[in-house]
Amino acid sequence: MAQIMKRYSNFLTALLTVVGMTAQSNIPAIDVHSHVVTDEYLKYLEDNKALMADGYPLPAWDENSHLAFMDSVGIERSVLTLSSPQPWFANLEESRKVIRSVNERMAEAKHNHPDRFLWCAAVPQPDIEASINEAVYALDTLGADGVKLATSVDGVYLGDSVYDPLMKALDDRSAVVILHPVKPNPVNESTFTGDPIFVYEYPAETTRAVLNMVAHNVMTRYPNIKVVIPHAGSFMPYAVPRLKGGYPLLLKQGLTEPIDIEGNLSKLYYDLAGGPSVQAVKMLLTVTTPDHIMFGTDYPFVPAPILEKVAAKVKRDISQDAELGQYADDIIRNNAMKLFKIPQIISKMPTTHNMIEKLPMQDDGIVRLSKIQVNPDYIDEYMQYAMEVGTISLETEPGVLTMYAVADKDNPCNITILETYASQDAYKSHIASEHFQKYKQGTLHMVDSLKLDDVTPLNPENQIVNYIKHRP
Repeated sequence: MAQIMKRYSNFLTALLTVVGMTAQSNIPAIDVHSHVVTDEYLKYLEDNKALMADGYPLPAWDENSHLAFMDSVGIERSVLTLSSPQPWFANLEESRKVIRSVNERMAEAKHNHPDRFLWCAAVPQPDIEASINEAVYALDTLGADGVKLATSVDGVYLGDSVYDPLMKALDDRSAVVILHPVKPNPVNESTFTGDPIFVYEYPAETTRAVLNMVAHNVMTRYPNIKVVIPHAGSFMPYAVPRLKGGYPLLLKQGLTEPIDIEGNLSKLYYDLAGGPSVQAVKMLLTVTTPDHIMFGTDYPFVPAPILEKVAAKVKRDISQDAELGQYADDIIRNNAMKLFKIPQIISKMPTTHNMIEKLPMQDDGIVRLSKIQVNPDYIDEYMQYAMEVGTISLETEPGVLTMYAVADKDNPCNITILETYASQDAYKSHIASEHFQKYKQGTLHMVDSLKLDDVTPLNPENQIVNYIKHRP
């Protein structure tokens, strides 16, 4: 049995790819961490000698290149935000103008491609009145999907009471708030001589801001706000246990006000940009739950060819991990869909693949549990047949809607497949097909028993996505 289990672990991924639980999740991703870099923004930074303020050159960006990147990686939607440096300098009116221009550009991108882009508005921090006006205009008039806040500006961090009026305005609109770090100011310039600022100071800056928000109960005082922490949670998995350990001591000494640590943490979400590893996700699970972790790329600040490999790896690694695999589709797509309240409709994402439309379920449709006991001596060979027939069936037969397999944990040779067919005719066509007959005749001697149980769905309104992408 141990040998079978080992072989099973090597082949289950391939089988699940066929029957619905993909080894490298094929669910279209939602990228909650991507950026725009507009010409107006770049010129403003150049005029203020701030192009290299973070010690790293800003990349080029355009709408079509972003869409091409999304298609190459399998990203259905990207959430656009303004990155760092924060465009705030001595001339406040110029700052307001450039931020308005960035927001209008992001709104234009979403207008041009409503099924591909979302965006979170920039605001002219630390000008609170202007920030409120811009946030309200962006959310209520331009149709922003949230607001992006810099972690600090001129040494004033989020959580400071000066931001309370802005937080109230965002709370009134149940806004999603995406945080992004900036270079802290004022700061000793020699602090950054070792590495680029994004290596250490970005995570440190983010953690400072979030801890300050927790210390001032921002999330519990404004409970309708949902805050997204970037870069795989920054240092939060390390900081939270220290906060929880030190807080009672500080409270006892009268050195802090009461803090609802758990209540504040429950409002925090996390993206995986900059730290897309299984280890990072597992660290995040020490401070949050799987439904609060989301996919992110940091495009275009990381070159597209690199991100293509990174995105493929994170999808594959999370999907294949024994602990995280069950949450892969939620992390890659579903959590962001819920956070941004995106309607659960069929993706219209254009790809380089062809697509076939699936037929709707008819009154004589079939929902069936196929219970198969495979002879242990043939489990490897059987899975190869199953891979082939499942792939061809799903990709070429409009009436084959689902093939979703599970196996007993204690005996992986016991396999149950949820099969759904649009109609009796679709099923008859399937079993008469050349690829099914090849599977049936080739595996007769491998199957010890087969039981087909037709079942009635209790929630038929929960429809299954009705297309499948072809391979190239």
